[in-house]
Amino acid sequence: MNKNETLTLWLSVGAALFAVVLIYSYTQEKSMEVSKAFGVQTAVVVAKENIHEMQTVQEDMVELQQVPEKFIQPGFAGQMEEVVGLVALAPIRKGEQVLKNKVIKPGVETGLSLQVSPGKRAITLPMDEIRGVARLLKPGDRIDIIAALSVGKGGASQEKYIKTLLQDVVILATGPQIVHELPRLHEEVGGEDYIINTRRKNNFNTITVEASPREVQNLIYIIDTDPKALFFSLRHPSDNGLNTLHHVNLKNVLGAQTVVPRKPAGQ
Repeated sequence: MNKNETLTLWLSVGAALFAVVLIYSYTQEKSMEVSKAFGVQTAVVVAKENIHEMQTVQEDMVELQQVPEKFIQPGFAGQMEEVVGLVALAPIRKGEQVLKNKVIKPGVETGLSLQVSPGKRAITLPMDEIRGVARLLKPGDRIDIIAALSVGKGGASQEKYIKTLLQDVVILATGPQIVHELPRLHEEVGGEDYIINTRRKNNFNTITVEASPREVQNLIYIIDTDPKALFFSLRHPSDNGLNTLHHVNLKNVLGAQTVVPRKPAGQ
């Protein structure tokens, strides 16, 4: 490469750098003009797709966008955590800012159906203090469901069998109290408004759990046959293990061995 070519190359590089500086200066100037006219840009949660009424807002449905202050709507959400997992109270269109007054935590207003896992069903079961852990259950607890079944036509031929039907079942509701609902209610007495802590009120006689369609059929059969046959045992929140359990009858409880009759010799 001769001197003229080298000089031309450096002149081209210098011109390119000068153009870059001019473009950068221009964009910075325009950015300052926009900021002055519309305000500084702020992160806002915006819908990436149409979100229907009563639909749970998932993380892939929304995104953060930088929006000039002038175009930010009152009550906007500035973080994904403020809306993800909540329920839309009204339709939210694609590109629309997600406002805090348009989403709500799952609770009484949103009903119970949104809290039932896909493929599962909600079913309400009767209980009392003895069968329901002294009514110390609460929404969100996990339990095992055990059935005490009488098998036989009655009298000496009837036998009692204890069988664990379901394990690690989530409680969706205790009476009318459901998961994610604030444990309080307002009650007016003598013109005064009182807030009652419902965690202290253990007067519910039913629990609502989720189960598969087949399990729901089995539970309904037992409830219809003997409503008092169901018992519930409470699990630790971190215990999700499933155990292999065989049914129990009187012989098992007493520790008796089952005697198998021997066939006579020659048979």
